[in-house]
Amino acid sequence: MSADNPIKESAGWKQRIKHELLVYWANVVYLAIFFGVFTWYRRLILAEYRITYLHYGWAVIEALILAKVILVGDALRLGRGFEGKPLILRVLDKAVVFSLFVGLFAVLEHVIEGLMHGKGFAEGIHKILAEGKDELLARCLLTFFAFIPFFAFKELGRAMGNGKLRELFFSRR
Repeated sequence: MSADNPIKESAGWKQRIKHELLVYWANVVYLAIFFGVFTWYRRLILAEYRITYLHYGWAVIEALILAKVILVGDALRLGRGFEGKPLILRVLDKAVVFSLFVGLFAVLEHVIEGLMHGKGFAEGIHKILAEGKDELLARCLLTFFAFIPFFAFKELGRAMGNGKLRELFFSRR
């Protein structure tokens, strides 16, 4: 912090918070749409078997959580192993690393939930396994493939320079 210009320092801090909130909500929107499409897909498939599926809130809740996990991962500088390498390697690296981070976060969440309810570490792990290995694998695959275009756009935007990708998509020529 600079004692010389506290107003400028404060404005920089406010700008950073504003930027972080914009990034967070952009991440939430992308992830909610992606997971929402898969929720609709699941609903339509199950409707063929006359099974009602109305878990639309899952997509939004998952998006809110994953967007925060992504911000934490960015703050921890995860997925920086392929900096300076071709874009495809950076994208795939980030998709893998962040998918693993999200998986670790989910395990940690279930373990903490088990501990909070007095059921212990093993109960948290058992709850994850009780969901079924197919469901767990499907969620991991869904997250990984959601992250590929997500990080492709982020890395492309970084490579092009600040605001250039947004300008291409949302500004008139």
